[in-house]
Amino acid sequence: MAECAASKSGVPVFVMMPLDTVKTCCGSGLNHRKTMARDLAALQSAGVEGIMVDVWWGIVEGEEPGMYNFDGYMKLVGMARDAGLKVQAVMSFHQCGGNVGDTVNIPLPWWVVEEMDKDQDLAYTDQWGRRSYEYVSLGCDDMPVLQGRTPVQCYTDFMSAFRDHFAAFLGNTIVEIQVGMGPAGELRYPSYPESEETWKFPGIGAFQCYDKYMLSNLATAAATAGNPDWGLGGPTDAGDYNSCPDDTDFFRQDGGGWGTEYGQFFMSWYSRMLLEHGDRVLSGAASVFGHSPGVHLSAKVAGIHWHYGTESHAPELTAGYYNTQHRDGYLPIARVLGRHGAVLNFTCVEMRDHEQPQDARCQPECLVRQVAAAAREAGVGLAGGERAAPVRRGGARPGGGHRPGGTDGGVHVPSHGGPTCSRQRTGAGSPSS
Repeated sequence: MAECAASKSGVPVFVMMPLDTVKTCCGSGLNHRKTMARDLAALQSAGVEGIMVDVWWGIVEGEEPGMYNFDGYMKLVGMARDAGLKVQAVMSFHQCGGNVGDTVNIPLPWWVVEEMDKDQDLAYTDQWGRRSYEYVSLGCDDMPVLQGRTPVQCYTDFMSAFRDHFAAFLGNTIVEIQVGMGPAGELRYPSYPESEETWKFPGIGAFQCYDKYMLSNLATAAATAGNPDWGLGGPTDAGDYNSCPDDTDFFRQDGGGWGTEYGQFFMSWYSRMLLEHGDRVLSGAASVFGHSPGVHLSAKVAGIHWHYGTESHAPELTAGYYNTQHRDGYLPIARVLGRHGAVLNFTCVEMRDHEQPQDARCQPECLVRQVAAAAREAGVGLAGGERAAPVRRGGARPGGGHRPGGTDGGVHVPSHGGPTCSRQRTGAGSPSS
């Protein structure tokens, strides 16, 4: 770890704590507490700036709505302060577990799960009826479906409780709040789930717009556009989770549906819904932490680098990033973050093109350059996220998710700026499209 740590005049490094740092049974204790102080002291001696830790919704507010137990996290933050380390706290509103290699399972709060059992359309849904319970569907962001509160209200209330409990640490020990906004804490749809081997690298994933709340919004948008038939659902010719782009009529390079008037309408709507979700959640976060000196916000964006070398960028599209060979999908995301003063935390900055299998058309280096250029144009900071997912064949791995095996730490490197992207795009999108 010492070789990863930067000097105080260089780039600060934060080490990701294990997913189960705080005991999942009650939230009041720490796992491995006897060795925790020693380990934190070793990090400080190595020149590490601080630690990053998931603050799980399912642990803190797991018992009753509005009842928050931060005791375990309070102990951890106090130990970090005593060791001379800073803390980046991740507001984790998603489920932990269910993916290949995970050894930790932290569900959403039981009362949220109970509501999702009553109304399964609170879960993201694909065209085959598969439900994802990792994160509440953004289609119901503004609806009081969680015991009288909207999901966004629940997230904001949680962050308010965190601010109140940790007021003495904000700005001196706790220096960053990363706001979770989707599966794995990333601003995206759960388009490539590994649970039950639904998806395998380098599949294109699948659109997640078939819960009744998303479909209702789609129908309204289609009627407004003068084409109500477009509101019946997503593309029916987009393959399945493990298809390749050219095996589908929608994503293929020559004459694919993604380039048609319907394809442009659907992708604009699908990506706009994600952007508006990010804007709502970050607006709540800014209202809570905006007056806390020395604390900045961040949001994590997935590094979906596979099939980046194709025209359609299918895996990015199914995840909600309207980024193609001819359209910049990351500038609108960066602008949303910029409106709330949030840093863009990107997850594949350490990956290299030559490490990836050629048949997957992976180009992580060019993707990082594009995202860095978008961040710079939007005036937002850029940070490199943790080495998160397990290595795939040929050294490749997805650019998002949690630590391999579910409990290992990772490295988070804040940075600013970066090389410009050499790819020329004919459209940059807009903040709301």
